Amino acid sequence: MDALKHRLRDLYEGETDRAHRFRYGLLVFDVATILFIVVSSFMPRAPLVEGLDVLIGLAVLTDFVARLSISPHRGREFLRLATWADIVALVSFLAPIIGEGAGFLRIMRTLRLLRTYQLLDRLRSDSAFFRRNEEAVLAATNLAVFVFVMTGVVYATQHRSNPAIGNYVDALYFTVTSLTTTGYGDITLSGTSGRLISVVVMLCGVTLFLRLAQVLFRPNKVRFPCPSCGLQRHEPDAVHCKACGTVLCIPDEGAF
Repeated sequence: MDALKHRLRDLYEGETDRAHRFRYGLLVFDVATILFIVVSSFMPRAPLVEGLDVLIGLAVLTDFVARLSISPHRGREFLRLATWADIVALVSFLAPIIGEGAGFLRIMRTLRLLRTYQLLDRLRSDSAFFRRNEEAVLAATNLAVFVFVMTGVVYATQHRSNPAIGNYVDALYFTVTSLTTTGYGDITLSGTSGRLISVVVMLCGVTLFLRLAQVLFRPNKVRFPCPSCGLQRHEPDAVHCKACGTVLCIPDEGAF
């Protein structure tokens, strides 16, 4: 058992090439799962779809148990939102009748993977695009997570009672029009719960959208900690830290 835990800890937390490939694989699996949820919302509940639900659910369960087994403080894991998102996803995959739409919350695991230090550090090392646009990528990920989570909430709470919400695309359309405050009015959510969901989409969504716009349109800077004062962001061609004047040596890939 100790040997198995050691292997799991190496895969989830290690710095070997195998560990990095494993975590990239988890990220790809999460994205593929989200695509499956979207596509399957247009399909009847055939045995093939339900069988794939169970297989994905077992994979999620295996990942969940593995993470829990190597955690030094297992009780604290249940204080994290991502842990409960995993539990909701497990219920939705292994018992789709109970929570069919809640599987969309699984996209929150993608956010957690991107927030881990090991994967962020590896992305900075492997991808020049990510190094140049890290804040924009993370802001876009935050917005995408929010949109898809709220789409899942809208679908799960409305598709049985609201004829205008027939699939995830209808729920996604409502979420985006509410987030952008366009509000065409062709789809509305009824009842107190529906109005509260709309308020959350508008308030939180607009905040995340403005954050993304701020990152995209402000002057481009590079992330490089100043060795003296720790200032993180500098002009791409900076020679001295603007806060303390220390000489900087910012890595540059050169012009092509």
